[in-house]
This record gives sequence, structure tokens and C-alpha cells, in this order.
Amino acid sequence: MERTGRCLCGQVTFRVTGDPVTSRVCWCRDCQHIAGNGTVNAIFPASAVSIEGRLAEFRKIADSGNELRRRFCPDCGCHLFAVSSARPQLMVLRLGTLDDPSSIRPSVNIWTASAPAWACMDPDLEHVERQPAPAGPPPTPT
Repeated sequence: MERTGRCLCGQVTFRVTGDPVTSRVCWCRDCQHIAGNGTVNAIFPASAVSIEGRLAEFRKIADSGNELRRRFCPDCGCHLFAVSSARPQLMVLRLGTLDDPSSIRPSVNIWTASAPAWACMDPDLEHVERQPAPAGPPPTPT
């Protein structure tokens, strides 16, 4: 399956092929700062994502000790992607940026221990208090 998406102003567009490795709603404090809420994400092989347009990047060391590179449109500020140093072969994609965000349904709520008391979580989804087991295979040593 092929999906397309874009940032708020349309200066960055992307195409992703295949199905995600996983999809989830993240309630970590970083995601709450990004979105003012939990973020809804899908994780794809980085090779499945093609991007057109200029991206800006913000790097931060996560609680895990891994460096996270969050990528966004420098014009409208729309947050689009993230990559972890622990799994550079995978890319996190914000589902709300897809042209059809309903084409992928989250399967789990993560970092629920950080969620605010008012968080609306689908009771049919698994709830994981902190970081779940890594999605996809570990990187191949070089």
C-alpha cells in the first residue's frame, strides 16, 4: 500500500510504501510538549519513506540515552518524523500528517504513566506504562 502526506503549509510532502512495523499513541512528556497532547505515530522502515522539501531538525537525548532526531517543516513548524539513534533504519511518522490518517489505526498507548488525568485513551488498545519493547529488528552491526 502507498500513502502520501504533507506538512501544514504543503512545502514538505512525503510518500510511504507498505504497512507500518507498529502504530501507537505516545504520552511521553516530550510528545506532550510537541503536540499539547499525546502523539499518534506509525513506525516504518526508513527505506519506505521518501520526502520532498526542506526539513529542520531538533536533536535531544531521550530518557533511554538514545539520541532522537525530530524533523519538522521549517516554514510552518509541523512535526512530521523522528528517528532514534538506536534504530536508524526505522522512521516515526506522525499519523495526522497523512492525507488519509484513518488508513492506519494505533494499536497501543505508550508512556501511559506520563499521561495527564484527562487523557482520552481507547480502552480497546493495550496500555504500556513506559517504553515498549523495540519495534522491528535491531540494527545490523557494521
